[in-house]
Amino acid sequence: MSRQMLQDRVAIVTGGARGIGKEICKTLLDNGASVVCADNGVNIDGTAEDPSITKTFCKDYPDKALAFTDDVSSSTASKKLVNLAQESFGGIDIVVNCAAILRDGLVFKGSPENWDMVLKNNLSATFYLINAATQIMREQFKNGRGPAETYSWGRIVNIGSTAGLYGNFGQANYGSAKAGLFGLTRITAMEMVRSNVTCNYLAPFAHSRVTDMIEPANEEQAEYKNRALKVKPHHVARFVSYLCSDYAKDITGQVFGVRGREIFLFSQPRPISTIISDENWDDRELGENILREFDEYFSDLKTDLEAFNSDPII
Repeated sequence: MSRQMLQDRVAIVTGGARGIGKEICKTLLDNGASVVCADNGVNIDGTAEDPSITKTFCKDYPDKALAFTDDVSSSTASKKLVNLAQESFGGIDIVVNCAAILRDGLVFKGSPENWDMVLKNNLSATFYLINAATQIMREQFKNGRGPAETYSWGRIVNIGSTAGLYGNFGQANYGSAKAGLFGLTRITAMEMVRSNVTCNYLAPFAHSRVTDMIEPANEEQAEYKNRALKVKPHHVARFVSYLCSDYAKDITGQVFGVRGREIFLFSQPRPISTIISDENWDDRELGENILREFDEYFSDLKTDLEAFNSDPII
């Protein structure tokens, strides 16, 4: 990809000052985009803000990167963030929702407070930003932003997780937020297609603060963590940059994964078998028909850590 493939485009990246988010910011900047890096510098559990982390990162990209250090888990902050991007750089073309926190706990031990905080930071905050940004993107489509006759720069990338697709022990709140993010991605893609704005879901496999937090419950999970630590985030950032390019302008509503040089396209929930029940069946007869027709299709309870516990191609 040309290093100026994203020239004149404006991006917002949440959670953009560290880990995967930072690598995404750097790659978008290197490819010519202007970036508002939104990160208040909290710990992985959402505590102890440190705005200096984001400001320090942006100093390396004068005139091209701006720091936004408010907590984006409110609709007011998201509107402020969108206004900053529009006023400073003239528009909004790319939104990458990467910010997330972790407060793990089993369903019978986790606190309602932690549930609320994770859902607020990992799902509601994403909606708030999409809600604010898509209003601008729709206007840009109507007004013909960009050199083409029809605006086609609009991109939304939601950084999800296989925990939201497979599930994982102790991550009811995190997994539920990421599963909700899949639904938000699909609906955003549907509702923005007429404005030539794409929206896709990307599950990253890379060394990050999230992988650092994994506490293996068995040998397989320990092996998964060791392998994950070897995978650098630039592969994820490179794929995000591709999704933001002209080459991906017709790709929307999809679920991808990136693990090193491996790129996965995930299936999405669709009926795979059907039975027509008889109103006269009792529970036994219904059960017999369910097992006969559906048993071979039932999904197992394998976690995401177990499903991808193999050597990555790096």
